[in-house]
Amino acid sequence: MKLHYLQHVPFEGPANVGDWAQNQGWDLSATHLYRGENLPATSEFDWLVVMGGPMNIYEEDRYPFLAAEKKFIQKAIEANKLVLGICLGAQLIADVLGGSVTRNRHKEIGWFPVSLRPEGMESAVFTSFPPEFAALHWHGDTFSLPPGAAMVAQSTACPAQAFTYNGGRVVALQFHLESSPDSVRLLIENCSDELVEGEFIQKADAILEKRENFSSIHYSMRTLLENMKKIQTASIRKSPFLLH
Repeated sequence: MKLHYLQHVPFEGPANVGDWAQNQGWDLSATHLYRGENLPATSEFDWLVVMGGPMNIYEEDRYPFLAAEKKFIQKAIEANKLVLGICLGAQLIADVLGGSVTRNRHKEIGWFPVSLRPEGMESAVFTSFPPEFAALHWHGDTFSLPPGAAMVAQSTACPAQAFTYNGGRVVALQFHLESSPDSVRLLIENCSDELVEGEFIQKADAILEKRENFSSIHYSMRTLLENMKKIQTASIRKSPFLLH
């Protein structure tokens, strides 16, 4: 199996996702878009992970790679790849599928619980998840539900926290489960200007000291990835001539 990820800035890498893929013995590759690297052919990977970033999906004038990236994500979805988007990545998927991305009422940064909607509790993607679980947040935008997708999770500050599409082969998470203490330190170092006073904004120390939450999201990320892998396996069994 081959997992490819798209990275938008030097300080937001795959963290827990990369660790999981390597533990599976999978090939792990990347396109560092901020370096101007070329995107691969969709035949070169089985799974696409679109990471987060501080830019907005509509800032194509400042970040020209966004236009090509959106077309690439669309091709991956059309090729029936497994596609996981995280934060900015989730917003890019929403845009590609016909949803809209706008400013959320609240900027949400720190540890806030995510609740599964009824659709989420019935989704194979969230098998073994509790109705409410810890998640890390760092976003100011939100997305609307694309046609044909199912909204599966929400939080107090943001009703649109996750959606699934194509039977769970495409998953968009507004929140972060991939984060490790090291990756969050890098995020704080590079985006500390966003840690202003706000109802749903926590201070850097309060974020980093929640060691138990880092352990919790590590487990949650592994569970979600395992669930997506099972969805893929079931799809292959049903369609033995499907190319991956």
